[in-house]
Amino acid sequence: MRRLILLRHAKSDRAPGLRDLDRPLNPRGRQAAPFMGRYLADQGLRPDLALVSPSVRTQETWEAAAAALGTVRTETVRTIYEAPASALLAAVRDAPDEAGSLILVGHNPGMQDLAVKLVGRGDAAARGRLRTQFPTAAVAVIDFEAGAWSEIGWGAGTLERFVRPRELAADLDE
Repeated sequence: MRRLILLRHAKSDRAPGLRDLDRPLNPRGRQAAPFMGRYLADQGLRPDLALVSPSVRTQETWEAAAAALGTVRTETVRTIYEAPASALLAAVRDAPDEAGSLILVGHNPGMQDLAVKLVGRGDAAARGRLRTQFPTAAVAVIDFEAGAWSEIGWGAGTLERFVRPRELAADLDE
């Protein structure tokens, strides 16, 4: 079995004149990212490998979330920066097979498109929420009956869960 965890970056700032790549987390994002990291740790969702976009907001999201997860091998992957679902799938398929669980930290709309296209089974209500919105700091967990990451394909996954920060804590906005 392979487990793919998708984590959209937490809420970021849009300061005038700042390049998109350089946008940092805003105060709400700095609160949500470690919260979601603790959620992952508490649920036993510890990845073997993290693939993270090079943007400041994804790097800060992963750094804050990973603090609760202990040591996780992390790679910054330029090709997932604001990438379409096909490029994200290519990054997943290129992951080493010794990593049974993988977390991808990236951006919308690619993250949502990837999740929707990968999921063929799972709770209908969660799948409906996933198709509607993949807000900042949300987590989708998708399981695959596959021996290698290269075997992952559209519709082959089971949505194990889709969690938005506001569903876990009323005081966390998206």
